[in-house]
Amino acid sequence: MHMASNKSDQIWEKIEKGVFIIAEVGKNFIQTANERTVGEYLQNAKQLVDEAVAAGADAVKFQTHTVEDEQLNLAVESPHFKGGDRYRWVTRNTNATPLKEFLEPLKAHCEEKGVVFFSTPMSRGAAQKLDKVGVDLWKIGSGDILDFVLLDYLRHSGKPIIISSGMSTLKEIEQAITFLREKNDRVALLHCVSKYPCPPEDLHLRTIEFFKEKFSIPIGFSDHSIANDAALAAVALGATVLEKHFSLARELYGADHQVSQTPAEFAELVRNVRVIQTDAMMRERVLASETVQKGMGEKIKVLQEDEAVFRPLFRKSLMAGQDIPAGTALQPEMIYAMRPQQFAGGLPSEQYPNILGAKTTISLKKYDPITREALEHKA
Repeated sequence: MHMASNKSDQIWEKIEKGVFIIAEVGKNFIQTANERTVGEYLQNAKQLVDEAVAAGADAVKFQTHTVEDEQLNLAVESPHFKGGDRYRWVTRNTNATPLKEFLEPLKAHCEEKGVVFFSTPMSRGAAQKLDKVGVDLWKIGSGDILDFVLLDYLRHSGKPIIISSGMSTLKEIEQAITFLREKNDRVALLHCVSKYPCPPEDLHLRTIEFFKEKFSIPIGFSDHSIANDAALAAVALGATVLEKHFSLARELYGADHQVSQTPAEFAELVRNVRVIQTDAMMRERVLASETVQKGMGEKIKVLQEDEAVFRPLFRKSLMAGQDIPAGTALQPEMIYAMRPQQFAGGLPSEQYPNILGAKTTISLKKYDPITREALEHKA
């Protein structure tokens, strides 16, 4: 049984049978280095929605943060956003998207425009915030594929889940999909290479074919290359979900503008995807093109070296989400999964199901790492 809406059912049907095209706005409503008002962020977000609708997107996707249960207050910088201290950046994003003043009016605007609104929650707290707004499907970003605190919350919602596979090994992808599908059979997997931007020769497009054979679920493509060739090739190879970063201009300030498509480029992509869906000759032409041939790669899942650099910063550890006295049996709400794993010191976030109900041997303060030593071993 699932508790999802009719809208969820319609979206899932499109994911299974058609090509569901997502304009990934992410955080691109932030466009300047200095802080702006929530009102200005909302105006920017609405403008991006309007442009995405005009370009023919099926859905607009944002990213939602709650710094409290996502990012430890440590000075770390991501390789793809120099000068962007992660804690400050996530804090800024948390403050930029309050429920009443940003998310609710933004969702209402999307409904008025007839486009699907959803967002990637970057933690369980962010998912709980989105649940208050109401979304009809979920997206799990590549960095959170092993955040089983978040995945456990999402898999019980009954809503379709789209999960990205960048910076991951095949084993980790299998682990995440198995965990999600224990409670939710509507899961789609996106091939994704965590490089910003991704050069054509590193795209490994045949991974899409590999995933189609390996998993009996809808397969899509989250594309970080700039041109349209790879996305069109993905559809020709059978991808039924397509996600592309979307911005008003690549020169704007922020982590993702430079790997985004402009409205005109996105509109051209949508037009060509719709042709490719019914035109076998165009599919063949796209797949035969030199750029696409360069990016086909082997029919395997590869974790590339320059994707792996993101893992220590974006993967998560289990931390105390509140003060926990010694001798307490751990309950879900007491546990946070937080970045960066490299410096956090807790058990990796995929250990979450294994520690539920375990008793603490010492008292823990909020944000202390949850380690093996801090827990009684369950027989």
